[in-house]
Amino acid sequence: MEHRSHAESALGGAAYGMLFVLGVVMGVVGGFTHPVGQAGPVPVAAVCWVLALFGVCLGAGRLMRTRLGVVAPALGWLLVTMPFTLQLGSGDLVIAQGAAGYVYLYGGLVALVAAFLMSPSSHRGGSWLLHGYVPKDS
Repeated sequence: MEHRSHAESALGGAAYGMLFVLGVVMGVVGGFTHPVGQAGPVPVAAVCWVLALFGVCLGAGRLMRTRLGVVAPALGWLLVTMPFTLQLGSGDLVIAQGAAGYVYLYGGLVALVAAFLMSPSSHRGGSWLLHGYVPKDS
């Protein structure tokens, strides 16, 4: 088992906190700007936000060398995005029905799951999805 100093633990906690804040910011900005760009029937802005979310989450997981690096921005994004799907009493809705809303919401969820599965797990030293299943010696 690896022992970490208090400074290393505090730095790691601060890094995870900033990744959470990054996820919140991406959720707020993406929630309001995903329907802006359309190229015919394709919601380009929503696709770009999904790709950005996947890249940020996968990059965070690889840089932190653990799946918790993926979970921090994903949790921030989810905590902002899910309430945006609820209709308010006055009828206002941030993520509306339609191609852009569906691509942003469901594509974002798929991106989070894919980034989680492709990130390295801390106890195995790598991703089972990228390196294959290694059976335990019996």
